[in-house]
Amino acid sequence: MSIAPPANATTADDPIVPPIVPDISRAGAPARVSALARARVRGKFVFADDAKFYVRGVTYGAFRPDASGREYQNLDVIERDFAQMAANGINTVRIPHTTPPRSLLDLAQRHGLRVMVGLSAEQYLGFLIDRKMGVLEIEAQVRAKVRQCAGHPALLCYALGNEIPAPMARWLGRTKIERYLKGLYQGVKEEDPDGLVTYVNYPTTEYLQLPFLDLVCFNVYLESPERFGAYLERLQNIAGDRPLIMSELGLDGLRNGDAVQARSLDWQVRTAFAAGCAGVFVFSWTDEWHRQGHGVEDWAFGLTRADRSPKPALGAAREAFAEVPFPPSLSWPRISVVVCTYNGARTIRDCLEGLRRLAYPDYEVIVVDDGSTDAAAAIARQYPCRLIQTENRGLGSARNTGLGAATGDIVAYIDDDAYPDPHWLTYLAATFLSTSHAAVGGPNIAPPGDGPIAECVARAPGGPVHVLLSDCEAEHIPGCNMAFRKARLEAIGGFDPRFRTAGDDVDVCWRLQDAGFTLGFSAAAMVWHHRRNSVRAYWKQQIGYGRAEAMLERKWPKKYNGSGHARWAGRIYGNGLTRALRWRRARVYHGTWGVAPYQSLYEPAPSLLGSLPQMPEWYLGITILMTLSTLSLVWSPLKALLPLLVGAILLALAQASLSAARASFNDASPRGAARLGRRLLTAALHLLQPLARLRGRLDYGLAPWRRRGAPRLAAPWPRTFTLWSERWQDPDQRLRRIEADLKAAGAALRLGGDYDRWDLEVAGGPFGSARLLMAVEDHGAGAQFLRFRWWPRGSRGGVAITALVAALAGGAASAGAWAAGTILAALTLALALCVALECAAAAALIAWTVGRLGTGSD
Repeated sequence: MSIAPPANATTADDPIVPPIVPDISRAGAPARVSALARARVRGKFVFADDAKFYVRGVTYGAFRPDASGREYQNLDVIERDFAQMAANGINTVRIPHTTPPRSLLDLAQRHGLRVMVGLSAEQYLGFLIDRKMGVLEIEAQVRAKVRQCAGHPALLCYALGNEIPAPMARWLGRTKIERYLKGLYQGVKEEDPDGLVTYVNYPTTEYLQLPFLDLVCFNVYLESPERFGAYLERLQNIAGDRPLIMSELGLDGLRNGDAVQARSLDWQVRTAFAAGCAGVFVFSWTDEWHRQGHGVEDWAFGLTRADRSPKPALGAAREAFAEVPFPPSLSWPRISVVVCTYNGARTIRDCLEGLRRLAYPDYEVIVVDDGSTDAAAAIARQYPCRLIQTENRGLGSARNTGLGAATGDIVAYIDDDAYPDPHWLTYLAATFLSTSHAAVGGPNIAPPGDGPIAECVARAPGGPVHVLLSDCEAEHIPGCNMAFRKARLEAIGGFDPRFRTAGDDVDVCWRLQDAGFTLGFSAAAMVWHHRRNSVRAYWKQQIGYGRAEAMLERKWPKKYNGSGHARWAGRIYGNGLTRALRWRRARVYHGTWGVAPYQSLYEPAPSLLGSLPQMPEWYLGITILMTLSTLSLVWSPLKALLPLLVGAILLALAQASLSAARASFNDASPRGAARLGRRLLTAALHLLQPLARLRGRLDYGLAPWRRRGAPRLAAPWPRTFTLWSERWQDPDQRLRRIEADLKAAGAALRLGGDYDRWDLEVAGGPFGSARLLMAVEDHGAGAQFLRFRWWPRGSRGGVAITALVAALAGGAASAGAWAAGTILAALTLALALCVALECAAAAALIAWTVGRLGTGSD
């Protein structure tokens, strides 16, 4: 725990909210509460049975041990403390440094409290370094602690440790710490398979990567609401699809005053829950605190004093806990939820059931049936929703139909194969209320229980993911979980109906940003999204996504590179991401001498070679190498290409294997051969996905297989065009006019940079393009003489491949291998023709566009 009290401390004793202090001195034993259901993790939150459980907690201890060296033995004091906690809205107790006796858990259960049990793994590291204990000995001691508490109804979770000191983590290295904690985690799971496990981290060792944990817990002490809120957004992205719990927050009342402590706790608790945290532990319950053999008297973080008399902070915490996750007094906007379905009878019932259980005061549900031939419409009629049936016009059109029927200020979209968390709309609306974003999205998580294939598909590439420019601003939000200010969406004309099955969400996000609006992201606004449950369905889905990519590239050429791949400015988040092969290791920012208060892990950017095996073109290259290698049967020197072929295949296999090995499967998944089978299937899906995208791109002509622009061709050599204009116009405006005309003609183009001797480049494909340069002479009285020059440009890759095949053809001919030489010569001519045709097509588009300036339309 790191604390930095401000210098200008103040004091005050008046309570903000009258505290509740139960008088149990004459009450006898408290009434036994009903049995507590075992806590479970579902996505970003904790549930008990089917009810969401927000952790409203306090830390408890450490206290002075008894004569035998044992803590938490005074059951009368614990009884009174727990009664007072329960009376003030606290539902969870954290024992941070000592594993409590089972009797404490019994008392917690009697008062309806749950307990986070500390296992103190950080206390064994010194023994491990000095080799006084081995890992197995430490694990045996931790297992013994778990057996004391295993299966108890009051158990919330086990905390493996609390704040491993940054110097110790730096001494051992993050990899050893991660392995150490993972080994202990596995030991806990073997002793108590249903128990939740976490580790309590803090900013100084934020870089630890612990994806196996059920819960993500951080101790954070920040005294600025803005800094605290910003750091919570960062932690939510670190947590990913798991719940985030603030395991310690608070303020020292001794240095800052009781009133300041109370106000600080109020905004800390409210900010944490508003940011989507699954829970909060206030540090601490009482000012009585004992550590390292001594009582601590130089701070006062407690909600109560050492004699358990309430401080103003207790009332502030109680009021904040009572209004989780948001105050009911907020004026919530009306939201229209639109569900577009086409033959979605298999899943739409789950979707509508989830929408019916939403905890939001003012919303409507609109189901747009886009010409379904199954029972989707009949199922929708069984739920409180407005059903609109249309002929089949595609997803983009269906979304616009829902937009037109919406009566809310906010329009939220969810797919018919998804269902929401109960507070989905609450977190979306809260983000709209606190920001100016035109749209807000949230995570989509694959639900458990869909079967082994769906579990593997959820960990394969090509699923719906979000792209973030920062921890809270998005570049793209997926269509299964997105919401818009209705006025903003209408201002850009809604969705593009050309996108019938996919790509509509990417297009609308880019159009909103082009119009000057921003997109937000709320980590807590989650939905459960079913993945495809067969390899065939996954294959068809990815083909459809490949077609959508081709359509997007035609409409947004500046968003794509020359090979037809989207150029995202932000970072892509989500499960199933393909792992690039890395030749450089990630580095930890420790700060000088390891004293930085925030220490993060910095991943190097993937290298080109490491990213290539993820691309469809890599598989096309493998096909070409296989074809050339086959010719070694008639010309043996081509056997030299076999190492290249083998290397290309091995890199693709390595990328797929690495991605599958790093995939995190559910603990309920089978072990042994069955788990290996799932990893093998996941690896196979990583290999299959680029091939499916390649097929979809071929169907729709995405680069490098474009069929864009006018059908005519122009001579693929440099040309010059001049034009006299009596109307003066800024050269920049003329170039923008040419750029707009080229885009309207379907050209894929890019603008020249600060160091380029050309203005525009039009791509005819990956092998050929043409560049345009303009010069303007001013002749007075508004007259201008315009000069245009354009020239072809074969791509380096296209020219290199053509030259290589030509060299092979020449070598085969000189060796007398006429069959191989003839085939290679034909391939050389085909490649050269491809370069020439692509250059000619690009030149034709430039000639046509520039020629329009001289027709009088200028």
